[in-house]
Amino acid sequence: AVNIQIGDRLLMKKPPPCGGKIWKVTRIGLDFRLVCETCGREILIPRVKAEKGVKRILPDESVTNS
Repeated sequence: AVNIQIGDRLLMKKPPPCGGKIWKVTRIGLDFRLVCETCGREILIPRVKAEKGVKRILPDESVTNS
């Protein structure tokens, strides 16, 4: 299982029409709500499909490690 948290940024295999590849996770559950960081498009995607489509999980930029 992939450990995805709210606030994580996901690099997905397939980009949206705007061409951006990074999505921010705003909700997790049976479905994930992802927001495109380039155009602001919001999608609701089944967990299984989201986990298969992830290339890499980028850490949340708003969390500072000190």
